[in-house]
Amino acid sequence: MVALPPSPQELRSLRKKANLTQKELAMKAGVSQALVARIEAGSVDPRVSTLRKILTVLSDEAVVKKTVKEIMHTPVITIEEADSLENAIEKLWEYGISQMPVMRGDRAVGSVKEETILRVIKEKKVKDLSNTSIRSFIEESFPIVSIETDVDEAARILSSGYSAILVSEHGMMVGIVTKIDLIASHSM
Repeated sequence: MVALPPSPQELRSLRKKANLTQKELAMKAGVSQALVARIEAGSVDPRVSTLRKILTVLSDEAVVKKTVKEIMHTPVITIEEADSLENAIEKLWEYGISQMPVMRGDRAVGSVKEETILRVIKEKKVKDLSNTSIRSFIEESFPIVSIETDVDEAARILSSGYSAILVSEHGMMVGIVTKIDLIASHSM
């Protein structure tokens, strides 16, 4: 059985999925933008060699990895190390998050998670939330990755036991990626 070449509409769809303009596709394939436009319009039948060049570019572009920059949340909601447990709970509630980095100035020194707070409150180890420091609730800091880290690497890190990853650009924290962000990125 011989595979049929893609239709003009399928080629246009593949180009858009690869996030390329006609001009960009033409440059990468070594053909003119006018030819790409005519192929997509269905007004010309391309040579097999031309179609092969175009499809090679489109397949190469399709395998470009998605980076954490594309799925991260920003700004990162944080809490200072000296803050109260009550303030931590208020932030978690206000922003609808289940965890956040704990900061000392502009440096992440740990994390605080709702499940830990809930466990301690349930065990009645805390009586006054406003006078309780979060210091005793601080857990391990989230790993930090570059903004250009690919999503597959983020998945590997998150599946190794971490609940979130901080994203850094030039030493500055610019985003956060959680497991649900990763799951949602696969449904897009």
